[in-house]
Amino acid sequence: MSQQMHLEDLTAVLRECAGESESAELSTAALDVSFADLGYDSVAVLETTARIERDHGVVLDEEAVFEAETLGQYLDLVNEALEHGTRAA
Repeated sequence: MSQQMHLEDLTAVLRECAGESESAELSTAALDVSFADLGYDSVAVLETTARIERDHGVVLDEEAVFEAETLGQYLDLVNEALEHGTRAA
């Protein structure tokens, strides 16, 4: 049975790891907005990635994480790893 991360789950992890940006409106309207425009930098994304990998036992493709510019792209990447069972060793 595959897991799926929902936007609410991702935003909770992002806020736990990086705090809540004053400019971040993390709703479905934010799916196509860049992390930079939401007020999050690459360190916030890396901390979020580490938490997701640890909590869900998956490994996210490092290059794909770097290339994910929006919340929606990142969420798709996470769900692809969860669906395909890209599990940590």
